[in-house]
Order: sequence, then C-alpha cells, then structure tokens
Amino acid sequence: MSWQMAVVGAIGAAQYQQQGAIGKYNQSVANRNAQVAEQEAERLEQQLEFDLARFDQQFLQLQGQTKTRILKSGATLEGTGLKILRSNSEQAEIEKDVLDYNSKVAQSKKLEEANFARIKGTMARQSARLAQIGTLASTGTSLLRMSNFGSSSPQGQFGSTSNNSNFSNYS
Repeated sequence: MSWQMAVVGAIGAAQYQQQGAIGKYNQSVANRNAQVAEQEAERLEQQLEFDLARFDQQFLQLQGQTKTRILKSGATLEGTGLKILRSNSEQAEIEKDVLDYNSKVAQSKKLEEANFARIKGTMARQSARLAQIGTLASTGTSLLRMSNFGSSSPQGQFGSTSNNSNFSNYS
C-alpha cells in the first residue's frame, strides 16, 4: 500500500468520524430543543393555574363590590340585582373557559414543536449516516482506483492493439 493510499484512507476515516459526530451533535441539539418546548408547555399549564386563581380572586372582589353597590342603592339581591350577579358568574365561567382553551392550544403547539424538533434530530442523524455511507463509498472507490483494481489496461483480450496491422489482415 502506498503512502498516498494510506493518506486517502486516513482522510476518509477522519471524515467518517466527523460526519458521525456532527450527526450526533445535531440530534442532541434537536432533542434539547424538544425538552425546552416541553418545559414551556409545562410552564403554560402552571401559568394557566396561576391566571385562573388570580381571575377567581378578582372575580370575587368584583362580585363583592357589585353586591355592595346593589345593596347601597337600596335594592335587594332579588330580581335585577340577582340577574346581574348571575350574569357576572356566567361571564366569569365563559372567560375561564377561554383562558383554559387558549392555554391548551398554546400547550399543544409547544408539544408539536417538541415532536418536530425530535423528528428534525432523527433526520439530521440519518443524514449524517447517509453522508458516512457516501464517504465510505467514495474512499473505497478512490482506494480501488489507486490500486489499479478494475482499471482497464491498454492491452486487450487478444494482446496489444498498438500494432493493428496483424488484425487488419483478417478483416
């Protein structure tokens, strides 16, 4: 084996290893991005719980103020006053449902981001493997050419064709 073949083999091996390392790194980055997206989905759930608790607290204050105003006006908590309190409660439930829905949509988006990041990581790893296969094939082809394996020699099946005068007599 000549020194050139050794160099080609070493370069091919180094490139193969580098491509594998790049693929693993890209996959780990994508997996980290997926973890971050999942953590953001969890944070959104916690934020929803906090927002709902704060909303309930604010709603209780509003209902208390509304009762006080109704009673201060001289009305009782019957009829219109009761309708106002009931309407406020219904609107509060609708608002809580909207908060819950929006949070669930945002959480779903984050989980989809996580899934997509993992898919991208897997694709990056597979792409690196394909590149490694290409490197092996290219290095192997180069080494075969360098060893003159599979190369055609100038001498044909019937000997040298440099002197075609012998063959022309038979045509």
